[in-house]
Formats: sequence, structure tokens, C-alpha cells
Amino acid sequence: MFQGSTNVPRGGHFARIQAHGGLVNGHTFPDVTDYYQVVPTAALDEVLDLEADRMAGLAVTDDNLRTQRDVVKQEIRLQVDGRPYGGFPWTGLPAVLYRKWENAHNGYGELADLEAATTDDCADFFDRHYAPGNAVLALCGDLSPETALATARRAFSRVPHRPVPPVPDVSEPRAVTELRATCHDRLAPRPALAVGYRMPDAQTDLPAYAANVVLSHLLTSGATARLRAALAPLDVRVDSSPGLFGPLMAKDPDTFVIVAHHPEGAENKVLEVITAQAADIARKGCTEGEAERAVATAVTSLYQNLDSLAYRVRFLARGALLFNRPTIADDLAQSISATTAHELALAAETLATPAGRAVLHLRPRGDAA
Repeated sequence: MFQGSTNVPRGGHFARIQAHGGLVNGHTFPDVTDYYQVVPTAALDEVLDLEADRMAGLAVTDDNLRTQRDVVKQEIRLQVDGRPYGGFPWTGLPAVLYRKWENAHNGYGELADLEAATTDDCADFFDRHYAPGNAVLALCGDLSPETALATARRAFSRVPHRPVPPVPDVSEPRAVTELRATCHDRLAPRPALAVGYRMPDAQTDLPAYAANVVLSHLLTSGATARLRAALAPLDVRVDSSPGLFGPLMAKDPDTFVIVAHHPEGAENKVLEVITAQAADIARKGCTEGEAERAVATAVTSLYQNLDSLAYRVRFLARGALLFNRPTIADDLAQSISATTAHELALAAETLATPAGRAVLHLRPRGDAA
């Protein structure tokens, strides 16, 4: 997408944004890829022209495909295969918890599939999925909405309409038993495990989703957090995330993840502690101070991210595209602030039983067992 289009040469997109002292990049998540630029207001026309030009006529050539395929392969070698715990757990855990390919596959793609891709494959994918009807444009900054929308209409009016495919049905039933798998890492200094749980659907039950966000902070934000304090005597480093990539980064189904790096032979004890701590919150609740700290930390974390103009504009677009709710980040913050002890206890119930969870064990490659 940065390799040139009808009126922009290879590298021209980056060069023109950086000439304004701007930022430009793109990221892919399970359900969306976003492209964003941060530039002075005076560069708005130019930025929209660049986006419209590649939407209308991307340069899908053998040379560009070969170059970018090599980039992705090198990224996999460096970021996944070439460092300890690279890609753990997001490249492997979904395949344990989910059954549909759309939810379960490795988002990087397998090397064999990358090698097999042709320019015809890429051109067909671009024509079907990168059409105007499958995109959301978000603008954020010192702008007049009326002027900005008029500018956008002028830029994109030359992009021809293309039909888009229907959104696939990625829903699937929740697992009713515990699911387990093992992967190996030749560079890992010691074992690790990842535990995944299905989260509530943010689109239909945002308060329950918000309770999961608060629960994550209650369990692992800060040295005195429930799970960190309970596992510290076992020499275990533990973190959690409400969503495989964070809050509201994907549509339902999404995954609440707990990742623990532990000494050899401690995996069963770690799982026992996770289950016991969740059960304690589900049965007895938590102290008023614990709940207040977790809520405050969750809201602060969300708004600290939204301080970034790039993050904010991407969140607006993602909210519109995935949830038909551009302001869902603000709605989530309000739901987090209103989270009750009862809602926290209900969220913890999901973590308090092995039924329905996925456990991915990571073993150092030198361990023959």
C-alpha cells in the first residue's frame, strides 16, 4: 500500500508526508487494517489525495509483491522466530480457543502461503476489500468539519464504486471444556503459559466488556495487584490483557489473555493460583480500595492512549468500522467508571473454572519432553 499508485511513485507517499514533518504508518489487526497520517492542517488536501490515489489505482506489480513479501518474511524471522517468546501468545493461542479459520489462524500468515501468493491474488483481494464501501475515513484535529468533509468528498469522488463482499459470519459457540496445546521456542530461557477466555461482546454488552477491562487491571496492574502478588513467591512474571491486542481492537469473538513466565514444573501451580484468585473475586468480591484503583487505572490507561492524535483518529475509524459506534472509546470509559463490584464478580466467574478456557504451554526447545 506504500509502494506506489497511479500518480504516486514508489516511496512517494512516505516522502511527501515526511516533507511536512508528519508521521505515516499502517497496522493490521484481526478484523481491520488501518492507515494513518499525522500532518499539519495545511497538508490535509495532499494527504487525502494520496489516500484516494492508492484506493483508486494501487500499483500491484510482481516487483512490489516480491519486495513486500520479503519484508514480511524478514519481519517474521526477526519478530517471531528470532527472539524469545516472539509472537507468543497471539500467533498460537487463537488456534487453541477457536475453531473457525477466521478466528483461529496465525495473522502473520504461513510462509508457504506467502510464497504461493501471486499478483493476481493480491489484485483481486485489493479490488474486493479495499473499495470505498469497505472503508471508513476519520479526520481529527484543528479542522472545520464542514470544510474537512468537503475536502474529502473532492478527493474521493474520483474513486469508482466497486461492490464489496458481505462481512463473513465469524460467530462460533463457546467451548465447554478446557482446551490445551503445547508449542516450542528454541530461544526461550524458561517455560511460559498463556490462558485465553472468551470475552463478552462489546457491541451488545459494553458494561460486561468494561468489567473485563477492569478485572485485567485488578489482577495484574502494579506489583500489589491480586495475581502478581499471589504469584510473586513462585518467581512468576504475569500480565493480562482484555483483548488479544487490547480493548476494542477486534470484534467478537475476542480473548481475555493471561500470560505467565514461570520456573520449570510450576505450570499446574500457576493455573491453580489463577483459578483460585478468580474464584475468590467471584465469591467474595474485592475490597472497595481494590475496585477503585482498578477502575481508575483502567480509565487512565485508556485516556493516556487517546492523548495521542494518531491513536485517537484510529480509534474513531475502528469504532465506526467494527462496532458502528465511532465514540465507543468514550462509551467504554464511562462504562469502566460505572463498573460495579457485582459486575466484576461476574467477570471473574469466567476465569474461575477451567471449562471453556484455552491453555497454551510454551516449552523451551531444548526440552525433549
